[in-house]
Amino acid sequence: MANISDVAKLSGLSKTTVSRVINNHPYVSDKKRELVQKAMQELGYTPNPSARRLRGQLTTTIGVIVPRIINPFFSYLVNAIEQAAYKKGYQVLICQSYEDKEKELAFLNLLKTKQVDGIIMTSIENDWKVIKAYRDYGAILLCNDYVDQEIVPMIRLDQTKGAYLGIKHLIDRGHKKIAYCTGGLFDEEGKGKDRNQGFQQALSEAGMKINPKWIFINKHTIEDGKQVMRQIVEMKERPTAIFTGSDEIASGMLIEAKEHRLKIPDDLAIIGFDDQPIAEIVDPKLTTIRQPVDQMGEKSIEVMLEMLDNPGMEIKNYELPIELVVRQST
Repeated sequence: MANISDVAKLSGLSKTTVSRVINNHPYVSDKKRELVQKAMQELGYTPNPSARRLRGQLTTTIGVIVPRIINPFFSYLVNAIEQAAYKKGYQVLICQSYEDKEKELAFLNLLKTKQVDGIIMTSIENDWKVIKAYRDYGAILLCNDYVDQEIVPMIRLDQTKGAYLGIKHLIDRGHKKIAYCTGGLFDEEGKGKDRNQGFQQALSEAGMKINPKWIFINKHTIEDGKQVMRQIVEMKERPTAIFTGSDEIASGMLIEAKEHRLKIPDDLAIIGFDDQPIAEIVDPKLTTIRQPVDQMGEKSIEVMLEMLDNPGMEIKNYELPIELVVRQST
């Protein structure tokens, strides 16, 4: 009995393309569609969706693991991934881990049960030694978060440079008392560690020391930003500038600053991270570090489809540009 591999071989196309034709997805050329249909007719192949899944063939579905979809950065990133996937005839399954290790493993198990063809991880909760075992069941790609080992392809940004550019900008503005906000711990691994190193590098080059009282950890939301601002207001010795881990935190600080009649940037200069749309809506408009979310989504799908078409492809890191966007908050 003929199978999808036979159709791919006879048509001279990849299994991915054959699957897209079978599932009537858009963005397949008429010529390729005709080649597949002709091969199916010659082989007497009739697709059965349930049977295809049981045999471990393509589902044309890609899982995307995010901590929380309500976080605007991840909302925009998933949107970019979904749009890029749709253009290539794929659908996206959104998997929210809520920073829970067991949930993350449950989603990775979708590879084992052949419910998705591949998984894009935008965050990592488990130790990589646990996660890497799932590579045997399907394609895994890291986007946004990353590990030091080159075990799977990674779409990443130079987070060290991002933080360095932000802190250097504050120093160039004459600030010597600089606070720092991070979404994790100050000694963590991954992208948080890289940002921390960028912060320390910029201070070290300027001959400045870190004030532990001006380090804020595990901050993520607008409400966290408000809380950080309230803490700063209560300090006897206040920083004159702060680098935050996200535009959400920075926006919360701007909102709370008005409650205390603080002038931004005169009383406190504030830098965000991501360059979300909110950065141009808040008052004053937010200086921030731009992450190219659309490019991240497009590159993730491009590399994922390469992995599905060529399982033995060379593992690479793909670094995208990051830049400082200066507005009114500094």
